[in-house]
Order: sequence, then C-alpha cells, then structure tokens
Amino acid sequence: MRKQPLHPAAIAHICGGVDAPALTGTVRFYQFCHSVLVVTDLRGLPENDTGFFALHIHEGGSCNFGSVEDPFPKTGSHYNSNDEQHPRHAGDLPPLLRAGDGAYSAVLTARFTVSEVIGRTVVVHQNGDDLHTQPSGGAGMKIACGVIQPIR
Repeated sequence: MRKQPLHPAAIAHICGGVDAPALTGTVRFYQFCHSVLVVTDLRGLPENDTGFFALHIHEGGSCNFGSVEDPFPKTGSHYNSNDEQHPRHAGDLPPLLRAGDGAYSAVLTARFTVSEVIGRTVVVHQNGDDLHTQPSGGAGMKIACGVIQPIR
C-alpha cells in the first residue's frame, strides 16, 4: 500500500484576470517518492463552448497583470524541462471539466517533482487543450494564474 502524504508540499492560489474576475481556487502539490499528486479546486469559472479549460504549469514566475490581449505575460511558455512536443511538456496537465461554476481535478504525474515547479506558475486557459496543436494545444487566452509556493 502506498503511503499518502498528509499535507501538500506546495500550493498555488489561483486568481482570475480581466476575462474571469470571479475565478479563484487552489492547486495543491503532494510529493510522493516518484510522482506528484496535483489537486485542483476552482470556483467562478466562466462559461465557454465546451465546459473544458486547459490547465498548465508555465515556466515563468509572475502573475502580474499585463494587458487585455496578454493578461499574464510573465508566465512564459509551458514548463518543458525535457524539450518535448505538446502534450508531452512536463507542465501539460489534463483539461478541467466545469461543473456548475467550478472544477475539481486530481491527477498523479511523474513528469516533475514539486521542487522543480516551485516558483513557476499555474495557468488556466479559456478553452480546453486539444492535445495536439503546437505549441500549446489551442487553449486560448490565459484567464487565471497562481504562483506555486512551498508550504513550510
């Protein structure tokens, strides 16, 4: 039986930008021996055509507002430590599915460790990730962001 950590090792507090000002929530990161459990809990998701929203870890470390055209410019590209094609970037996570105005997801990944992503950003996009369009899955505008911070 696998021992589950009781407390997350890191957390990102998600805040919506100009296109989703009500969007808030958390993304928690639990370190196991060889994998990371990523638990996402969001509220205030806007409506879109499909109900799916892309969730990615980006290389940059700032969620400072930029402009209406690029609300979170300092998030950079997807975290891609192994120089892979999309959707094999280390920071590519499964899309979120909206239920009511929220979404909840728990995914286990071995693409990164918690220590590798601390200081990077988690970004929610306005559309689902199509899992093939290069370089970012056709996910559209960044609508929310949070910086991954260690929990001490």
